[in-house]
Amino acid sequence: MEQEILRRLRALPAVHEVLSRLEDEIEFSPFMANEGWTPRMTLYVRQVLQSIREDINRNYANPFEEFEVALWPNIKKELFNKMIKGETSLRRVINATGVVLHTNCGRALLAPEVARFISEQAERYSNLELNIQTGERGSRYVHVEELLCKLTGAEAAMVVNNNAAAVLLMMNTFAQGKEVIVSRGELVEVGGSFRIPEVLKAGGAKLVEVGATNKTWLKDYEAAISSETAMLLKVHTSNYRVEGFTHTVSGAELVKLGEDKGLPVMEDLGSGSFFDGANLGFPPEPTIKQTVKAGLSLVTFSGDKLLGGPQAGIIVGKKSFVQQLRANQLTRALRVDKLTLAALEGTLRLYDNGEFNEIPVWRMLSAPLDRLYETGFELFTALQRNQKIEVKLQEDVSQVGGGAWPTVELPTWVCTIRPRKGSVIELEKFLRLGSVAILSRIHKDWIVMDVRTFLKDDREEVVRRLEEWE
Repeated sequence: MEQEILRRLRALPAVHEVLSRLEDEIEFSPFMANEGWTPRMTLYVRQVLQSIREDINRNYANPFEEFEVALWPNIKKELFNKMIKGETSLRRVINATGVVLHTNCGRALLAPEVARFISEQAERYSNLELNIQTGERGSRYVHVEELLCKLTGAEAAMVVNNNAAAVLLMMNTFAQGKEVIVSRGELVEVGGSFRIPEVLKAGGAKLVEVGATNKTWLKDYEAAISSETAMLLKVHTSNYRVEGFTHTVSGAELVKLGEDKGLPVMEDLGSGSFFDGANLGFPPEPTIKQTVKAGLSLVTFSGDKLLGGPQAGIIVGKKSFVQQLRANQLTRALRVDKLTLAALEGTLRLYDNGEFNEIPVWRMLSAPLDRLYETGFELFTALQRNQKIEVKLQEDVSQVGGGAWPTVELPTWVCTIRPRKGSVIELEKFLRLGSVAILSRIHKDWIVMDVRTFLKDDREEVVRRLEEWE
């Protein structure tokens, strides 16, 4: 049996042999002559050959002679099918970078229980906007509002499609054509070059900057208030730090000033977290509940960062202000669908039930160093068998990502790899262009794979892919 399997495996052509032969095939030659298709065709060939290898290991009922005769026609057929059907644009990625909230890889991972709940809602009808008790039309926000109020201490809550949309909606509702006062040290830029001043402008508000980059005092806000002032806005600088000779005004101080002047005070909390991170040794960060408790009119934060849920802009605060947001016509344009609400409700219920370890973001951030070593050692041991690469196991640091805790470095274990033949750049590309894209990082001519962000079966996939390196 083993000899028959080996015989068939040895009959398989090498990748370069298939690519060379395709140049003479009428249906493939136009693609082979196009350099832009070369990486894709190479990937397809690897995938087809791997599929045949797996089939050989499962089934070899037909005689070897028939297998050999049908081999090339089967290769061509499978390749042509791949070219016609193409691939889905969204694909699985193995995140070996160690960046837990990797924006390019979709940020927060959802808990398996939450993913199953989403699937149930996607496959069946639901009571998205149906009041089951009365049989009349209901509000989609009720499915998460009670949970959000319970977890944050707010009077009311609603959800839009992301945090920038939440800020945009606040500006359009309460400050259109009027002034909004913000500290110069809080005019942040978020991912994709979107900046707070531009978001305020898009919402129809007029920005009034106060203070200096490193220091802003309460008197700066007070001096800038005029008859045109609509609100005081605080923006939490979650994606960078200004250290040294600094001073900022707290939300509670702004609330007191707002009450004296009859102005609402709102805060963009950015990443937003129900935990302060102190137990993990992280620097102090205001939690959502602490921020709400300070008495702000409205607080906004992201759903797919430290919360560990789907992309969403969550707005919590005083009921009268939330009601005005809901009445704005922009709310319909910015609203979330049933799948986002299902993901958010499922995630919030994990918090409400105290099942914090079920949330992948927090499980990764709190992973013990000894457990990371065990995972790294298992990967290192498996890769040592591969004679085509050099591999080392060593300590390194991971990043939180997603604009959260930018100065925090999480101790971790990594496997560093480089090929015995070829370049590190070529190997990194080879890993990235596999049927499952493996995303790593390069440091000092080594490919670095951080096991902190590995999921189940990722190790086996990495080992298998590296065995295909030629």
